Amino acid sequence: MPRTWLLFFALLLILLPPLPAQEDPYYENDPEDTPIDDWYDYDSSLYTAGDRTFVITLGLVFPSYFGGEIDNNNHGIGLGGTGSLAFNYFLTSNVFLGGELGGMFASTRGRNMLYIIPFGVRIGYQFIIQRLEFPLSLLIGAAPQRKNVGEDYFGLFIKPGASVFYRFSADWSFGLNANWWFVPQWPKDGHNVYGNFMELTLSARYHF
Repeated sequence: MPRTWLLFFALLLILLPPLPAQEDPYYENDPEDTPIDDWYDYDSSLYTAGDRTFVITLGLVFPSYFGGEIDNNNHGIGLGGTGSLAFNYFLTSNVFLGGELGGMFASTRGRNMLYIIPFGVRIGYQFIIQRLEFPLSLLIGAAPQRKNVGEDYFGLFIKPGASVFYRFSADWSFGLNANWWFVPQWPKDGHNVYGNFMELTLSARYHF
């Protein structure tokens, strides 16, 4: 009798189908929805129309060339600081449109200060090599300016520039910017001045 029961259980084990393996809950969803914890699957074609970035920038601005109805010098302006906030919206995977609000200050002769508050619309094109992203941009706008007390001016502001960013994660990239400021002044009762500045700044860019 015991042998009969042993044979019965042996046949039962052989005929029973194997139990399904327990699935890892990490892969229960669609693979496309699986989070990329370590950003191993970085793809340079990840940008699509509708992507947005918010950019925080800080750095230095150097007076360069001042022309017009004055001598070619730095117009008595020293090294300054600058910062800006910008928003970009990608029209395609490479072309973006956005806006920027910034500010700068620099010392002048006579222990005064020059202030410029530029704002405007920016258009650009970005190309990518692996995790390095290279946006080229042109900002066109205006800027209230003040040099010395009572010397206020509001006029055109143009800023072309180039940047290089490292895509640190899906949400963040960090980069270096080199921009050129063209700040002309055409006062009604004074001398025309064509101010030029060089900007070197660092940026943190949030992707969403």
